[in-house]
Amino acid sequence: MRFDEAYSGKVFIMSHPVVEESKAILYGMPMDWTVSFRPGSRFGPNRIREASLGLEEYSPYLDKHLEEVPYYDAGDIPLPFGNPARSLEMIKDYVRKIIAMDKFPLGMGGEHLVTWPIVQAMYEKYADMAFIHIDAHADLREEYEGEPLSHSTPVRKICDLIGPENVYSFGTRSGMREEFQYAATSGMHMAKYEVLKPLKTVLPQLAGRNVYVTIDIDVLDPAYAPGTGTAEAGGISSKELLAAIHELARADINIVGADLVEVAPAYDPTEQTQIAASKFIREMLLGWVK
Repeated sequence: MRFDEAYSGKVFIMSHPVVEESKAILYGMPMDWTVSFRPGSRFGPNRIREASLGLEEYSPYLDKHLEEVPYYDAGDIPLPFGNPARSLEMIKDYVRKIIAMDKFPLGMGGEHLVTWPIVQAMYEKYADMAFIHIDAHADLREEYEGEPLSHSTPVRKICDLIGPENVYSFGTRSGMREEFQYAATSGMHMAKYEVLKPLKTVLPQLAGRNVYVTIDIDVLDPAYAPGTGTAEAGGISSKELLAAIHELARADINIVGADLVEVAPAYDPTEQTQIAASKFIREMLLGWVK
């Protein structure tokens, strides 16, 4: 896995050709080995790249152009099919290399379990890190049908690693009773159903801190993003998620890395899910990479 030669596959719009001159590295994690309902998120990264070709390079929201934030699309990590343990180790090693280069890591999933090894790598450098989790699902299970490596477990693992008091979940509207009980008693912060309003309330508490952000596309209502493995009715709009991304960009926090996961293109023949995801990625690059 090298960053010193151009990726020969599809690239996100206006990817910079030279990694050394880039401020951020965009990378894909094509893994859906542990999904509990519908597979297919391993195809998400490349379809998001394809959809990005329909974007403008300029954001009227932020009054910024992608030429102002050079980033390098490193392509997808070549993960071994069906081997979650090895895949997670490869992701962790990959992100360590990005951090060592002092670049902003922006990942595209893939299932949500891929966030776990990223946070492990980030925590090695940022021991004071807070974690913002925007998702329909709590992801607080310790295991799923006896398997601890599951896309329903990453946030619980992250709570155990960095402390639940440093974990902030928004938009949560699905999970086991035990997951919501854990959230209520552990000291973590969970805002059910909504994102923007509670996010505005919480961000002043995180002033000056290093923060990692993960976005699961299924936080959106299926009307806005049907192309995901475990869709949940009652979600937010694309407009609200964009507003949340911009709120994070304006906040007095230091976003040190991020990912967007769970785009499963096969379930959306209209392609609106990957079109929306590509716009979110653009706004994350323009707003969060300093």
